[in-house]
Amino acid sequence: MKITLAHGSGGKITHELIKDVFFRHLGNDILKKAEDSGVADARPGKMAVTTDSFVVKPVFFPGGDIGKLAVCGTVNDLAVTGASPKYITAGFIIEEGFSLEDLEKIVRSMAEWALKAGVEVIAGDTKVVEKGEADGIFINTSGVGFFEGASELSAGNIRPGDKVIITGTMGDHGIAVLSRRKGLDFQSDIKSDCAPLAGMLADVTAAGGVKFMRDPTRGGLATTLNEITRGTELGIVIEEEKAPVSGPVRSACELLGLDPLYVANEGKAVIVAGKGSAENIIAVLRRHEYGKDASVIGEVTREAGGRVCLRTRYGTARIIDMMASEQLPRIC
Repeated sequence: MKITLAHGSGGKITHELIKDVFFRHLGNDILKKAEDSGVADARPGKMAVTTDSFVVKPVFFPGGDIGKLAVCGTVNDLAVTGASPKYITAGFIIEEGFSLEDLEKIVRSMAEWALKAGVEVIAGDTKVVEKGEADGIFINTSGVGFFEGASELSAGNIRPGDKVIITGTMGDHGIAVLSRRKGLDFQSDIKSDCAPLAGMLADVTAAGGVKFMRDPTRGGLATTLNEITRGTELGIVIEEEKAPVSGPVRSACELLGLDPLYVANEGKAVIVAGKGSAENIIAVLRRHEYGKDASVIGEVTREAGGRVCLRTRYGTARIIDMMASEQLPRIC
C-alpha cells in the first residue's frame, strides 16, 4: 500500500493513519490525547530545547534509518548540553506514493530507539505532498531536556591546557550512508554509528571536569573543533595518530579521496575537559558500548590562537580549517 494525498487530508484516512501507525508504535498517555499540543510535566530550573530536520538519503542505510536517526540526533543535541532528554515531537512530510510499509518500519524504529533513549514522543504532525514535491519522507523534530543537578556546559568554560576527547571512531555514518546511496561495495561491514548517547554522557558529566560537549555531525570532527576556536584566542592541536578511525572507513576514505576528519558522525561526542579529569573520563566512556574506542586526541592551547592544527604521524603540522562546502550531501 502507498501513501496517497488522502492520508494528508485531515479526514478519515488521516485519522486511520495516525491511529494505525503513529499511535500504534509511539502512543503514550500524552500523545493519545490527540490535542493540538502535548501537555507534559515541567520541572523547576533550566531546560534545554532543540529542533532538527532529517532529510537523509537513502532513508534506510547500514546501521540505521531516518527514524532512528531522528530520535538519536535529537537526544544527542540535548545530551551534549548536559541536559537529560525527556520529550520529543515529530513532524512527518511524506511524498505521495511512499510505501506505507516503509513508513511503519520507520515509526517502529523511532519507538524502539525512543524507548532505549528514555524519551517520549508527545506531539506530532503529518503532511502529505504531491509526488515530486519531496523525496520520500522528511522528519522534523523538537526535543526538551532538563538539567538534573548538572551544570550547563559552554565553550566559554574552556581554558588552555584542557584536553580534547572523542568518544569513538570517526566517519562511520557518512561512509555508511554514501556506500548505500552509491551502491558501493567496500568488501567490509561499515555501519552508521547512529546511537543515543544520553546515558553515557550523563555518567561522564557526573564524573566531573567536563567543560564542553558537542556531537560532530555535518562537517565532522574538523568543523566541530573549528566552531570551538572560531573568534577566540584559543587554539586546538590534535594528534593524527591518536584520532581513531576504523580500518574500513580509512580505506574507503582513501579510495574516495575523503578526509575522515570531515566525514559526518551520528553517535559520537567531542568532549573538552580539564587536564586532570581526562583519564577518569576515558575510563568512564570505555565502560559503555558507545565509548569503547574513546581517546584523548589533543589539547587546547594559546599557541595556535583561533586555529585547529593537526600534528601528523611524521611530526609535521597542518591547519585543519572549517569545511567550506558540502562533502557528503544528505547524510542527516
